[in-house]
Amino acid sequence: MFRVSQPGSTLTVNTPLWTAVAMILVTAIAVREDLRTHRIPNWLVGTALSLALLVHGILGGWPALLAALAGAVVAGLILLPGWLLKLMGAGDVKLMAAVGAWLGTPRLALFAALFSLIAGGVISLAVAIRRRAVRRTLRDAALLAPRIVSGLGGGADVPVGSGIRAPKALAILAGALLTLWWCP
Repeated sequence: MFRVSQPGSTLTVNTPLWTAVAMILVTAIAVREDLRTHRIPNWLVGTALSLALLVHGILGGWPALLAALAGAVVAGLILLPGWLLKLMGAGDVKLMAAVGAWLGTPRLALFAALFSLIAGGVISLAVAIRRRAVRRTLRDAALLAPRIVSGLGGGADVPVGSGIRAPKALAILAGALLTLWWCP
C-alpha cells in the first residue's frame, strides 16, 4: 500500500507500490509498441502475466495467486468481445489480462477493464474528431449495435469499425492508472 499526499487530502492506494510500478512499466512499454507497430508483442504480455502470477503466488501464497488469476480472467473476459468483433487485437485482450493479474483482485481488474473501455471511447472519439470521421464512426457503430445485441449473428456483412485505429494500449494504461487512483 502506498500513500500520495495532496493539499487537503491523502490519496491511499491499496495496491502495493511494486505491483503498481511493474504494471505501469509493462503497460507503458505496450503503449510504445502499439503506437510504433500497431501490435502488442506476445513476449511482453506473456512475460508480464507470468511474472504477475509468480510474484503474487510467492509473496501471498495460493490465495494471492488465485486472486491474481481471477483478476486476469475477469479483465481479459471483459475485453474478449471486442476481439471477437474485430474491434481490437488479441494483444489488447492479453495486455488487459496481465494488468488484471498485476492488480491482484477481480474487483480491481473489473474496474481497470471498465475504466479502460471508457478511456478507449474517449481516445477513439478524439482520433475520429482529429481525422474528421465522427459521422462515419457513429454510423458504423450504429450498424454494429444490432450485431452485438443479437450475439454476433445476423449473417449480413456489417462494418466492424470506421477503419480508424486508436491505440488500445493507451486506453488500458489510462484505465490502470484510474483504477490505482480511484479504487481503494
